[in-house]
Amino acid sequence: MSCPALPEGFDFTDPDLYQHRLPLPEFALLRQTTPVCWIPQPHGIAGFDDDGYWAVTRHADVKEVSTRPEIFSSNLNTAIIRFNERIQRDQIDVQKLIMLNMDPPEHTRVRQIVQRGFTPRAIRALEDALRERAARIVAGAREDGSGDFVTDVACELPLQAIAELIGIPQQDRVKIFDWSNKMVAYDDPELAITEEIGVESAMELISYAMNLAADRKACPAKDIVSKLVAAEDEGSLGSDEFGFFVLVLAVAGNETTRNAISHGMHAFLTHPDQWELFKRERPATAAEEIVRWATPVMSFQRTATQDTELGGQRIEAGQRVGIFYSSANHDPEVFDHPEVFDITRSPNPHLGFGGGGPHFCLGKSLAELEIRLIFNAIADALPDIRLAGDPRRLRSPWLNGIKELRVTYG
Repeated sequence: MSCPALPEGFDFTDPDLYQHRLPLPEFALLRQTTPVCWIPQPHGIAGFDDDGYWAVTRHADVKEVSTRPEIFSSNLNTAIIRFNERIQRDQIDVQKLIMLNMDPPEHTRVRQIVQRGFTPRAIRALEDALRERAARIVAGAREDGSGDFVTDVACELPLQAIAELIGIPQQDRVKIFDWSNKMVAYDDPELAITEEIGVESAMELISYAMNLAADRKACPAKDIVSKLVAAEDEGSLGSDEFGFFVLVLAVAGNETTRNAISHGMHAFLTHPDQWELFKRERPATAAEEIVRWATPVMSFQRTATQDTELGGQRIEAGQRVGIFYSSANHDPEVFDHPEVFDITRSPNPHLGFGGGGPHFCLGKSLAELEIRLIFNAIADALPDIRLAGDPRRLRSPWLNGIKELRVTYG
């Protein structure tokens, strides 16, 4: 039962594919011919006891899957569409403790607690501090003259924002960066990070966060951690729940925003008319288009809880369903000329923060703030920034990562 529109053996979750490119032509072909298409895989190659998944490529269908958690579960097989084939089932199941991999009503309970840290007031309170940090980050890059934009600029503000938001001492941000990198990069052999190292890094990060939570329980402070953990009987997170929350935040709030900034800079430098427009007008719509263009999380998965139908295809209970945000964000039924990077695009109903429903990104406002602040700072201090090499992509089946982007800053 292979997809006739694709070459035999083609797999949208093959990490080797993404080391070189996004499969946008193949996505376009499926949207036109078989928008919900069965993708066969060698048994167990993704870490699951099955032989493939349904690829969902249209914007409307991705939204439908996202908003029906009672039929399309995040919990049964987690939201990660491909693990290493050597992973043990108990290693997958332990990840169900992460909010990303919960279904209602447990997801609802945890999200209601966690969202206290992401209120408009909480985000506004960060803006001045993050603006100053963005200016300092960019000033440091300018002094260097040239370098790797990813490590010099893109990674710094998301890390500092997380530290600022939840009270992690700034001097510890390098640890968070290192742990989160190792958690998501185990598929990239160039980084020499094994799956075991990734698991160890996850446990170190969780342990760090649990210790932070324990400190705040014993001695509450005026920070987000205290609001989330200080009084369990009043509807707060336990120390272990807080640990898993920080793990998600390290990826969802760090890796994703860093990659949006990296892809955004590359898009500006390969579309100089848009860079000139941004420097001149600073349109409020720019951050949304950067996220659409980058789509830092390319895909997640759900698992059917019952027999159902989607896009004219019958899906059986227990089958995995891959929702491909990169494809949805290039759907010409929704976006005029989706292949064009247009920072004035409006409306822009992209799914870069998820397709709606219970798992819509809590940190959307914070991510957009960071993107706006860092590009304003770059436009002010580094107006003549230019590329010094092609981007080097992360080998990952679900994260649209850039490992290195060489630039000249002035």
